[in-house]
Amino acid sequence: QVQLLESGGGLVQAGGSLRLSCAASGRTFGGYAMGWFRQAPGKEREFVTAITWDRGSTYYASSVKGRFTISRDNAKNTVALQMNSLKSEDTAVYYCAARTRGRGDITIAAQYDSWGQGTQVTVSS
Repeated sequence: QVQLLESGGGLVQAGGSLRLSCAASGRTFGGYAMGWFRQAPGKEREFVTAITWDRGSTYYASSVKGRFTISRDNAKNTVALQMNSLKSEDTAVYYCAARTRGRGDITIAAQYDSWGQGTQVTVSS
């Protein structure tokens, strides 16, 4: 199993930027997809973005496309989420996740078998 630890959350004004990082340990970092999900109060957890291992293909929710960028550094066992032009509706707890097996829909939370504890992102308007 993979252990994941997120960092970089905080409070930012609308229009600002934040960079989240997720450090993986406990297993070889290669060979599996990584994703970011978020959950706002009273709402279900939703897909934000993901990146595959083999080709580094990236996927984004329509709500963040063009503003958020996911990247991974396999040498450092980390994945990052750069968030620009933040909006109040981006306020949520952000979770890093790893999909170590399976090749289903990468945007579905149930596909992921390891999760971080989450980091709070608050965007003030």
